[in-house]
Amino acid sequence: MKYVIRQKIFSFGDKFTIRDENGNDCYQVKGKVFSFGDKLRIYDMDGKELIYIEQKLFRFLPEYSIYYSGQLYAVVKKEFTLLRPKFQIHGVHADYRVEGNVWAMDFTVLRDARPAAYVSKRWFALADSYGVEISDEENPVFMLALVIVIDQVLHDNNHNNG
Repeated sequence: MKYVIRQKIFSFGDKFTIRDENGNDCYQVKGKVFSFGDKLRIYDMDGKELIYIEQKLFRFLPEYSIYYSGQLYAVVKKEFTLLRPKFQIHGVHADYRVEGNVWAMDFTVLRDARPAAYVSKRWFALADSYGVEISDEENPVFMLALVIVIDQVLHDNNHNNG
C-alpha cells in the first residue's frame, strides 16, 4: 500500500495528515505542544488512538519508544556515526534497519534483508511530502510511525534532545 504524509509547516505543534495514494484520508498525527521531548499520537479517522510515540529524554543520542495499542512495540535509537546516520530499530516481532539517503528522506526500511517500506521525499512550496510504499506483510501504521520518528530525529528544527 502507498501513503503520502504531508507535514503542515506553519501549525502549532506537529500535525500531519496521512493519505493513501488515491488521496483518501487514512490517519491523523498530532504532536503535543509545549512538552519536553517529542510526543506524537497517530489516530484513525474515527479518532481512535493507534500509536503513541515518545522521545526518551536525557539520552546522548535521540531515542524513541513506539507503543501500539498501549503496548511497547519498538525502540528506535540513533547510533553514533561520523558520516551517515544509522538507527537501531528493535521491534517486538523483528529488528529493522534503514538503508539509503536518510538525510534526503530517500531510503528503504529492511526487515530480515527484505524491503518492508520504501520512502521518498518530495518538496512542495509550503510543505514537505513523503511517499511511503509499505509491503503487504508489514503493519502499515507502525511503518508510518517509524518514518515519522526518523523525520523527527533528522529534520525537526525544534528537536529536544534533553
